[in-house]
This record gives sequence, C-alpha cells and structure tokens, in this order.
Amino acid sequence: MLKSDLVNILVAKRGVTQKQAEATIEIIFESMKDALCRGENIEIRGLGAFHVKHYQGYQGRNPKTGEIIPVKPKRGLLFRTGKELRDRVNRPPPHDILPTDTSEPSSSSGT
Repeated sequence: MLKSDLVNILVAKRGVTQKQAEATIEIIFESMKDALCRGENIEIRGLGAFHVKHYQGYQGRNPKTGEIIPVKPKRGLLFRTGKELRDRVNRPPPHDILPTDTSEPSSSSGT
C-alpha cells in the first residue's frame, strides 16, 4: 500500500477532497516523523508501536584491511505489532479454498 492509496481511501470513505486528504495524511506522517526524531515512541492501539532504540558506539573493523574503525553511537527504529493486528494477519482468509481448475482436460487421442 502506498501513501496515495491511503489518500484515495480517505477520499472514498470520508468524502473529503483529494487536497484535504493529502494534507491530512501528510500532517499525520510529519507529526510521526517529528516525534521519532525527538526520540519519542509512538503507540497506535490496534496497530503497533514504533520505538526509538539507542545504539552505543563501538570499535568496528574494516573487513578488507582489518583496520579498527570507531563506529559512532546511533539511533534505530523498531516496529512491534499490536496483538490485534498480529491476530488479524494470522487469521485464515475467509475463502481459504484453493481455486479449482476449470480448464478442459487435454485429449491425447493417437490419430
């Protein structure tokens, strides 16, 4: 799913204009990005949580030369799904039946 898909869903389900939907989605994502950049965690009930993880610096090695290289401390992002989403994703689809082959059987007459 793309951001444009979210905009289209918002337009279809809420009857807002394309421009209003784009602005709404943009505000939501920008707010989330800003919060994560400030080191805040984001929790959306029913979906999951974004966590900012702090990694300490360490001494790494260049695999080609073996030279010791200092690696600076950094932050990374983790996403952990909520129970509701995890259960929904793992639920079997409503039509869990394999499609049947409707093609004609090939005739192999030796004429």
